[in-house]
Amino acid sequence: MRNVEVVLFLVVLGTVVAAFAGRLRIPAPSLLVIAGLVVGLLPWVPAVRVPPETVSLVVLPPLLYAASEELPWRELRAVWRPVVILAVGLVLASAAAVAVVAGAVAGIPASLAFVLGSVLASTDPVAVSALGRRLSLPPRVQALVQAESLFNDGTSLVLFQIAVGFAVAGTAGSAGAGSVLLHGAARFAVLTAGGAAAGAAVGAGVVLLRRRVTDPVLETVVALVTPYAAYVLGTALHVSPVLAVIVTGLVIGGRRERITSAQSRLQLHSVYQTVIFLLESVVFSLIGLQLPTLIRALSDSSQAWLAEALAVTGTLIVARMLWVFPLSAVAQRRGGARRPSWPVPAVVSWAGTRGVVPLAAALSIPLTDAAGAPLPDRDLILVLAIAAIVISLVVQGLTLGPLVRLAGIARPGDAHQEEAAARLRLAQAALTRLDELAEEAMAAGASPEGASPDGASAADDAIDRARATLEARIRRAQARVDDSRAGDRLAPEPGRLTDRELRRALNAAEHAELARLYDEAAISQATRQSLQRSLDLEATRLSDDHH
Repeated sequence: MRNVEVVLFLVVLGTVVAAFAGRLRIPAPSLLVIAGLVVGLLPWVPAVRVPPETVSLVVLPPLLYAASEELPWRELRAVWRPVVILAVGLVLASAAAVAVVAGAVAGIPASLAFVLGSVLASTDPVAVSALGRRLSLPPRVQALVQAESLFNDGTSLVLFQIAVGFAVAGTAGSAGAGSVLLHGAARFAVLTAGGAAAGAAVGAGVVLLRRRVTDPVLETVVALVTPYAAYVLGTALHVSPVLAVIVTGLVIGGRRERITSAQSRLQLHSVYQTVIFLLESVVFSLIGLQLPTLIRALSDSSQAWLAEALAVTGTLIVARMLWVFPLSAVAQRRGGARRPSWPVPAVVSWAGTRGVVPLAAALSIPLTDAAGAPLPDRDLILVLAIAAIVISLVVQGLTLGPLVRLAGIARPGDAHQEEAAARLRLAQAALTRLDELAEEAMAAGASPEGASPDGASAADDAIDRARATLEARIRRAQARVDDSRAGDRLAPEPGRLTDRELRRALNAAEHAELARLYDEAAISQATRQSLQRSLDLEATRLSDDHH
């Protein structure tokens, strides 16, 4: 099949699988990998080989950008210490452990075994974010696993660049260990700091640009191009392009509500959801589809790959547990807990699925060394890496939900209760603003349009209708808070100019109350986003009525 036909097939496959995943309550990434694996095993399906730049340049930037833009600064500040420890210390420990095990069970040379370890050292932000949202994890746990998956991607890919440089040049075996470590640490610092600086520069530039762009179509184009601009700049400056994309997403995500209009936010959300769905459908299916092709290319002497892949995957899981459980125990001790509890560290440990970033890294391993000779054991490294990704997505992805339910840390009812309480606060804020507008109109002795007594009567009618609508919303929200059913329905929205002006003022009051609730940590990022979309829909409708 030609490349276009493969992509179209994968999009159709992803759409069908996503529909079944929702009904079966199975994580879509896990089901997509299984579907790709099944299709790849069919005898009449031709071999599929993916160019490394297809994943690293086309697919990876928007997925990383979308995941980092969703990460709230407030939750990130609360978990930055464990995130740093996991994103740096655990990545180094995992890479070293996998290198030792791969060298022992598969006989891979030390330098190339460390390349494999650096490929698999990071978790996947796309799969982790999707799993966390579906399982209604507590905000702090969700922020921890999401932030860790983002930043350990940057760390592992920087480590991968260093490991590949040593493996291709052959310096790891000829230079002293001290000089190798010193050189690696210096490169790590340059790549990391440079990538973060490049991302901050792109993010600041895009924020300034989007503040001046008022056309939603142009703003959508800017948003779609942004992750690619950050990635290309990072590549051109020879720093970490992944960190450049992540930092760009964080900078823009923290200012998103201030630099975009309601209409632009709604359009961007719809467009990005579509783009992310298409990319995820293609890339997770490709992970499963690639494995049979790579296995067929292995020599007869490398047919023990399954046992070796299981050993590597088990090493990753054990190394993660050995880091997460002691770290959690120390944090709980400092928090005053008498005895460390197991649910949160168990879920965080098991949420370390691998995915898109390790795939991109594995496919980009060079074919030859510095002398032009074929890189030894490259095919075996690819098989072990992608097999570990498949095992991780299938086993951990399918069992994380039952583990979360067994641990009892996910409470979807709490999220619904929080949203209902926030809706009540917004309606009350709008009602307070309505009373202020009514007093202003009464003091002026005319309608907000400054009209005659007939105008004043029209304004009074509009205020009464708006008040009835808000009171109905308050009763309905209160009923949700009290876990009872509400029989009242919202009154139909009036269509007069006075009504529209009132609704705009009330919508602005609700926006201000929503921002205040979030700033005071009364609601989570997920609740804020849900309510923000509702308010944006209303603001857009009022704007359309005006035009």
